[in-house]
Amino acid sequence: MCWAAVNKARGPAPLDRAPRSPQTTPMNDTDINTRLAGALRAARQARGLSLDAVAKLSGVSRSMVSQIERGESSPTVATLWNLTTALQVDFAGLLDSGARAGIEIVRESAAPVIAARGQGVRIRILSPPDQVGAHEVYDLRFDAGGVLGSSPHAKGCREHLTVIDGSLDLTAGPDAQTLSAGDTARYSADQPHAIAAKDGPARALLIVLGS
Repeated sequence: MCWAAVNKARGPAPLDRAPRSPQTTPMNDTDINTRLAGALRAARQARGLSLDAVAKLSGVSRSMVSQIERGESSPTVATLWNLTTALQVDFAGLLDSGARAGIEIVRESAAPVIAARGQGVRIRILSPPDQVGAHEVYDLRFDAGGVLGSSPHAKGCREHLTVIDGSLDLTAGPDAQTLSAGDTARYSADQPHAIAAKDGPARALLIVLGS
C-alpha cells in the first residue's frame, strides 16, 4: 500500500508570477466526493463485498460507507485510510484521473484478494476496478481438493478458463470436462458452474465477460 505524499499548502503567489493556466484549475469538493465515491464503490464491488462486510473490515459504520459511496459525505483522511486498507486499494491513487503511465504495474503483493469465496482457493483480482462487470480477470490458486462454485451470472455472461499448472475439473450446467496445464475452456456462465482441483494443487487464469 502506497502512501500519498502530503504537500504543505502554498501561500499567495508572488506578484511577478505568471497567472495560473486555466488547465490547472483545482478540483472542487463535489468533484472530489464524486471521484472518491466511484473509486471506493468499484473497489468494493470488485472484491464482492457487501456494505456490511466493508464496515466490519474497516471499522467504519455501514451508514457512513453508504454515504461516502453516494457522494453525500466527505470522509476524513483516517476514514479513507481505514477503507482503502480494508479494500486493499492504493490510497495515493484514489483521486488520480489523469493520464496513466505507459506501463502500469500492480505488484503481486498489492493485488486485491477475494476472501470467503469457494473452498481451498485463493482468488487475486488482476483487472482494474473500472472493468467490474465488463471484463474481469482473476488468478486462481487451488489447494488439493479446492473448489470454486458459482451461481449463474448475468444472462449472456461468458468465462474463459486457462489452466497454468496442474489439472482442473470444470462443470458448466450439464457439461463437464477435465482440463490440463495449457488447456483453455470457454463456456456460458449464466448457469451454475464450478471449478475443482480434485487431483492436487492447481493454478488457472479466469476471464469473466459481462457478469
